[in-house]
Amino acid sequence: MIGIAVKSLKEAISYYEDILGLKCYAVEEVRDQKVKTAFFKVGQTKIELLESTADDGSIAKFIYKHGEGIHHLAFATNNIEAGLKEVSGKGIRLIDRIPRKGADGLDIAFLHPKSTFGVLTELCEKKK
Repeated sequence: MIGIAVKSLKEAISYYEDILGLKCYAVEEVRDQKVKTAFFKVGQTKIELLESTADDGSIAKFIYKHGEGIHHLAFATNNIEAGLKEVSGKGIRLIDRIPRKGADGLDIAFLHPKSTFGVLTELCEKKK
């Protein structure tokens, strides 16, 4: 999955649908993360648009510092806890030591970009 920070979901959704011909299949707010998301599917890859719902949210801070654009890459795993343990054991710095609830029914955890060549990386697991 590719997470893209945007100032306006409405405008970004319009671009992805009207210009690129994609279909938004879900819009969801994750209140504790101060973000509203919209999802598209391109082949086997998901695109997640992220709009901050608060000035102090992480997406608002990202846009203020870097502007709109790619925020993170996410990788699916069948066992997020084991994945975190494995990468931590290999010296990767974790932002989240314990998975948390994310959008689209996923448990998520982030790896620190200082350990991942400057790319904020997310592990995610679809709980059944």
